[in-house]
Amino acid sequence: MKVLNLRCSLDHGFEGWFASEDDFLGQQARGAVECPLCGDKTITRLPSAPRLNLSGAREPSAAVAPPAAAPAAAEGAATNVAGPALADLQALWLKAVHHVLSTTEDVGERFPEEARRIHYGETEHRGIRGQASSEERAALAEEGIDVMALPIPAALKGPAH
Repeated sequence: MKVLNLRCSLDHGFEGWFASEDDFLGQQARGAVECPLCGDKTITRLPSAPRLNLSGAREPSAAVAPPAAAPAAAEGAATNVAGPALADLQALWLKAVHHVLSTTEDVGERFPEEARRIHYGETEHRGIRGQASSEERAALAEEGIDVMALPIPAALKGPAH
């Protein structure tokens, strides 16, 4: 199993698990590899360190002190703080999308009509999601019906798990 560090053209970083290097290249050539956040299929592979499983490996000796960090290295460490913070934000966004998918009913292209029926009390109040054009969203907003566009990555579309 190969674990690859990947990035889309919108700079979202993520991991991909593949049976082999050829498996990754084949899936990428077919357009099967996409960003789990935005669905972008323009994916680049980032350099990554190999994972080594050394059975005789042990912690480095405490007698050997690590070298002092140079000022440039310390500055690089400060800029890498954004990496984990960005990953945390991406994870929270995915969690929010999963919550929306699991707690709302997908009404598909009937979204504008169903939103109106709920707003005007013609049917029970419930959370819904579906498709609406920008013109339909603007018309709903003019009627005082709050809607929000939420891009859902293709990998998450379909029944909620």
